[in-house]
Amino acid sequence: MLIPRREVDYIFDMDDDELAEFQVFAKKVAKAIKAAFPCKKVAEVVLGLEVPHAHIHLIPMQSEQDVDFRREKLKLTEEEFKEIAAKIRDEFVA
Repeated sequence: MLIPRREVDYIFDMDDDELAEFQVFAKKVAKAIKAAFPCKKVAEVVLGLEVPHAHIHLIPMQSEQDVDFRREKLKLTEEEFKEIAAKIRDEFVA
C-alpha cells in the first residue's frame, strides 16, 4: 500500500503535481514488486472508504481473482512481512 506524503482523504483531491509524483512513484514500486515476485502484472487499486486517507494498493497478480478484496486476507508473520519488504527494497531503483 502506498500513502501520499500529504494527508488527504480523497486521491482526486491531490494537486496535479502531487498526483503525478504519486503515480510515478507507484510505477517504480510496481516494477520492484514484479521483479521480486514474478507475476503477470501488478494491479493498482484505489479503493476504500474504511480509512480517511488516500492510498493505492499494489498487488502482484496472476489472475483477476488475486484482487478480490472479499477473499480472506493472507495472515503473515512479522518475519514474513520483513522478508517481503526486503525483497521489494532489493529490487527498488529510486
